[in-house]
Amino acid sequence: MSFELREHTADIAVEATGETLSETFESVAAGLTAAHCDSIPSGGKRFAFVVEAESPEALLFDYLGELIYQRDVRNVLPADHQVSIEPDEWRLEASARGVPLGSVPAREIKAVTYSEMNLDRTDAGWKAYVVFDV
Repeated sequence: MSFELREHTADIAVEATGETLSETFESVAAGLTAAHCDSIPSGGKRFAFVVEAESPEALLFDYLGELIYQRDVRNVLPADHQVSIEPDEWRLEASARGVPLGSVPAREIKAVTYSEMNLDRTDAGWKAYVVFDV
């Protein structure tokens, strides 16, 4: 499981991998967190949520959108992501540690985009590429 931040014109992109679809979603979410700030302080309370969609790509888009929504509503930076996806069901159960935004010098990520989004199965597992609007 890993991710890399990529430059993308005025936006930022995350390229991530994982052995499973759940790990790949966790890697992309970790990339989203890293796009916000350089280091993540300890502390914060975990919160959980469920997302359902009609395809794996839509599930990834909706999951990341929900993380941004939770950030805005709870005033926290979601970190330490955990995702469980049922095989062949585009439904996930997720949780994250909500680090209070007041303790993080965070950059603003406005939204996840479908622009150039890619989610593919590979010989080693899964690979994702997601662009975020900054």
